[in-house]
Amino acid sequence: MNEHIKPDQCQVQEAIGILVGKWKPIILLHLMKEGTQRFSELKREIPEITQKMLTKQLRELEAEGIVDRKVYPEIPPKVEYSITEYGKELQPILEAMHEWGEKHAQMKKERA
Repeated sequence: MNEHIKPDQCQVQEAIGILVGKWKPIILLHLMKEGTQRFSELKREIPEITQKMLTKQLRELEAEGIVDRKVYPEIPPKVEYSITEYGKELQPILEAMHEWGEKHAQMKKERA
């Protein structure tokens, strides 16, 4: 562990607060892999998520500067979502979490 990180000043909670939730990492991974997507495309990619929850999660990610929302002045309105440059910094973190999750799932399987 980095010796410069002081437990009483640790910002892990700040980072986890942004990523917490069942759907945020999945949404981010889809946007990172597929690039810019419309709401309906994301909904199709994640069929288990409700429309209300997808909207909520996207708004929270947008408020944090992780996701960009672009509205086109058309009828019907066209809205696209993409990862911001700032949000792209999360990619190695999500990849590391995925790899650790795979190891953890394997360890649990072996212990069962």
